[in-house]
Amino acid sequence: MRQAILEKNDRLAERNRGFFRARGLLVLNVLSAPGSGKTTFLRETVRSLGPQLRAGIVVGDLATDNDARKLRESGAPVAQITTGTVCHLEAEMVARAVKELDLNGLRLLIIENVGNLVCPASYDLGEDLRIVLFSVTEGEDKPLKYPPMFQAADVVIISKADLAQACGHDREAALANLRRIAPKARVFETSAKTGEGMDAWCEYLRQEARHPRDW
Repeated sequence: MRQAILEKNDRLAERNRGFFRARGLLVLNVLSAPGSGKTTFLRETVRSLGPQLRAGIVVGDLATDNDARKLRESGAPVAQITTGTVCHLEAEMVARAVKELDLNGLRLLIIENVGNLVCPASYDLGEDLRIVLFSVTEGEDKPLKYPPMFQAADVVIISKADLAQACGHDREAALANLRRIAPKARVFETSAKTGEGMDAWCEYLRQEARHPRDW
């Protein structure tokens, strides 16, 4: 049954991918555990990118539209997916939500997945890049505890860098664990609060949008 569900999702994800490519969109699937600072990070990302790389956002949550309201502060159009008891987004959910967005003039589509480091790892949404956040407050062994998620990452964002000293974050251990589990992933150390690392991250997105990968 699970295999059949994933096969159906993969077919719909390929349909999404074709649609996104035809629109010239760079699509991010952004994943993390709850409390990583994902929503604030994305809001500040969109603000930093500005009109040069206009973004739309699909946001998934089990309940409430709190994150969607926060993301609208960036000025980006936002579509909400409320999953109820489902702990991940699926390709079909994303396809329905995208219909609520005016894609004209957009070059970036950000999908903020449900906060969970287990279930979403198995579901392709049609994205170009899979972005995984983990904050300095979560512990340096997070990649070791959730290897499938980190192994699937194209980019890993270490968030809340401004809190590293206060929470005793062992930077070298965190980076060593990432290199062990996800050696090919790009790593950005960031703070949405202070702006640390945000310029490098945003420039990376601009480069990806200018030179799409041959997926």
